Amino acid sequence: MPDLEGKPGGAPDEEPRPETDAERRRRRAQFLRELNEAKALRDRVQPRRARAARMRQAMRMRTFRW
Repeated sequence: MPDLEGKPGGAPDEEPRPETDAERRRRRAQFLRELNEAKALRDRVQPRRARAARMRQAMRMRTFRW
């Protein structure tokens, strides 16, 4: 499978170019979207565990001291 993003490990004579801020932000946004999608899917397929996690979070918020 060819390396399309210019990462190290591609062609030996190819210089890896530095990643721009825009590319990094775009990759990070994509990662966060996929992470949220995966969490939502897990919550749908494991409702009991999701409810327990919500209850634990609510307890943490109630006992948090400002």
